Amino acid sequence: MWSSLPAPDETLRAVIVLPARNEAAHLPATLCALAAQVHADGRPVDRASFEILLLANNCSDATAAIARRFAAGRQGFRLHLVETALPPAQANIGYVRRRLMDEAATRLESIGRPAAAIVSTDADTRVAPDWLAANWQELAAGSDAVGGRIFTDGSVRPTPAALRMQRVDAAHALLRLRLASLLDPVPCDPWPCHHQHFGASLAVTARAYRLAGGVPDVPYLEDDALVRALVRADLRVRRSPQVRVVTSSRLDGRAAVGLSWQLRQWATAGPNPHDPLVENPDRYADALTVRAVLRHAWQRHGGALAWQLPAGLDARLQVAPGSIERAATGARAFGALWQDLEDQRSAACAEAAAEVLISKMPTSEMPTSVVPISQALVALRRLVRRHQASGVQGASNTSMR
Repeated sequence: MWSSLPAPDETLRAVIVLPARNEAAHLPATLCALAAQVHADGRPVDRASFEILLLANNCSDATAAIARRFAAGRQGFRLHLVETALPPAQANIGYVRRRLMDEAATRLESIGRPAAAIVSTDADTRVAPDWLAANWQELAAGSDAVGGRIFTDGSVRPTPAALRMQRVDAAHALLRLRLASLLDPVPCDPWPCHHQHFGASLAVTARAYRLAGGVPDVPYLEDDALVRALVRADLRVRRSPQVRVVTSSRLDGRAAVGLSWQLRQWATAGPNPHDPLVENPDRYADALTVRAVLRHAWQRHGGALAWQLPAGLDARLQVAPGSIERAATGARAFGALWQDLEDQRSAACAEAAAEVLISKMPTSEMPTSVVPISQALVALRRLVRRHQASGVQGASNTSMR
């Protein structure tokens, strides 16, 4: 598939990967934004410092022709186009993005640039003028991967109910991050940060990409799966507010599950959607407290299981007795240990929420592990104010009473 591509320039700092399927309507704006990249001071980014791999798969429109015309009209703009017709089993965003990112890593490794960036975006997305420069800045500061902030363009006007859910969902995610920054701050992703690490704006060094094992073999949500793999390997993921893109708010996206799917779910929920059930913030705060203690113990003892941990941590985390010890046994990184525990906690919350919905249980009888999201927002704001006022941060100052 890639054998016809020219050799990469030895000064390459980034390979931008761009999957496209029937994107003739959006692609010109996407390419214009990539061609107009500037540094923070407004100087144009040297076009020799980056190249674009565009994989046009299973297209029945003018996507490929548009890409060719665009590249031909801009001197020094290195756009490498590959057209292909994938069989049904491979015609999904997970396979396409994996092939693109694998090839990007190979090209950077071939010129001895493992610290250079593989940078993903989508063909219905317009990156900010300083998008590349902002990604480079975060990577130069020590990050292994960078998730950019993704805004929607409003091209499809949401219903009032869908707009409310979109805002409530974002507020809930950001408040949880703010609380985490107070109870267990992560040095590689300090506040302010955000909750997004998706294919429309995701950068990773070639070295980190290989250490994480590349994009996992999944048909969709491949971006989230890649970030999980990075975190499991204790690689440093930064969700930077300085890295920004604007993506389409269309409801008919190309991926089976993704942003368009979520927007469509909210849009079709009706004028009075059910208030989603989410984790009880007090339960989440307890988990953050335990995470801080475990992180401190892991770092202090070099990742060995030679700890003397406080009693009752499994109960405080609301996992089965012995879960922490089992997760730690054989774990090669703290991220893997914590993700295994977090998966148990998330599964328990999902089960509790499903039980409430199936039985149509009144709020007064709900299990304490879940609450309606509107109630969670109130509780999260209260917890954030309390911990901001107390000034308590990190494992060494966290009470385990």
